[in-house]
Amino acid sequence: MSDVGSRLSFDFQLFTTCPPSTDQRNYARRVIEISQWSEEFDCRGMLIYADNGLVDPWVVAQIVIQNTRRICPFVAVQPIYMHPYSVAKLVASIGHLYHRQIALNMVAGGFRNDLIALGDTTEHDDRYLRLTEYAQIIRQLLEADGTVAMHGRYYSVKNLKMTPPQPRELFPEIFVSGSSAAAMTAAATIGATAIRYPRPAEFEAAEHDVLATGVKFGARLGIIAREDSEEAWRVARERFPIDRRGQLAHQIAVKTSDSVWHQQLSQLDEHPLFEQNPYWLGPMLNYKTFCPYLVGSISRVAQELGRYLSLGFRTFILDIPPSRAELAHVVNVFRRAADPGAPCAMLAAAATDASDHMGASSPRC
Repeated sequence: MSDVGSRLSFDFQLFTTCPPSTDQRNYARRVIEISQWSEEFDCRGMLIYADNGLVDPWVVAQIVIQNTRRICPFVAVQPIYMHPYSVAKLVASIGHLYHRQIALNMVAGGFRNDLIALGDTTEHDDRYLRLTEYAQIIRQLLEADGTVAMHGRYYSVKNLKMTPPQPRELFPEIFVSGSSAAAMTAAATIGATAIRYPRPAEFEAAEHDVLATGVKFGARLGIIAREDSEEAWRVARERFPIDRRGQLAHQIAVKTSDSVWHQQLSQLDEHPLFEQNPYWLGPMLNYKTFCPYLVGSISRVAQELGRYLSLGFRTFILDIPPSRAELAHVVNVFRRAADPGAPCAMLAAAATDASDHMGASSPRC
């Protein structure tokens, strides 16, 4: 394990994100590569998306487990795709076969057209009520020593038992994606961590009393940082260039989506932030990814991350790492955020060392 990874022992956790299966060239190898980078740098796990246009996330999770030793596949779970018993059975089966833990990202929405294609016209807030019942059944099945019974508005089960039983130490960490009041209520009821697509820290600070309701919460974001701010922005604009077709696709997505976070973040473009703020929506507005970015010098981005940490964010889901070296840069920024006294020169040296070892992992299919 690299020196950078061995020092990542803070009171927050990092997840990376799995690449989409839309690019079929060497896809399994790419998944293995990024999961191994994530493990090397002591990330908690890797988020695996689910939607109508992607391969099944549970198949991808098994690939990750078979090619790593300890990271946690963070599987997106959409109630419309399968019964809660099936999710609990998959979690318990993976625990039984591999003695590995799974994290669950409970998703109430997704692409609106995907839901309509599946015949699901449930309204936004009602989808979170459905998600709450769904997650409660999963939790009870994995926690109970005997049978489970529940009669709800959307799901009813009786005399249902999970076999094989789930080992207590492998109980899945549960998250709920969403920034709306309905999402926060669902997270509180389930006992889950609410994952937000964060607005700039000053906006989040203004809602601190709302956030500090006893619900744990985390953020989904990307980071591009270098010793020099100009270099960071050069890398950022090269990676996410202006794309007129992407901008049109984003505008269509906003018009057809009932996602609260999508509407909130899109409106920020109408109110430019002050010049030195590292918060950047360029990738999202050009339809290149679905989260905000922090871009700038290591010290400035680490300072901004420190503001989120001070507000109580303890889980961070990073965008797809384009390379091992880039993930090293990101981990260095988090280290600086948690330890502001760490000299930038040492962090830069560690990132350079990671860059020197590009391609060191040897995935097996």
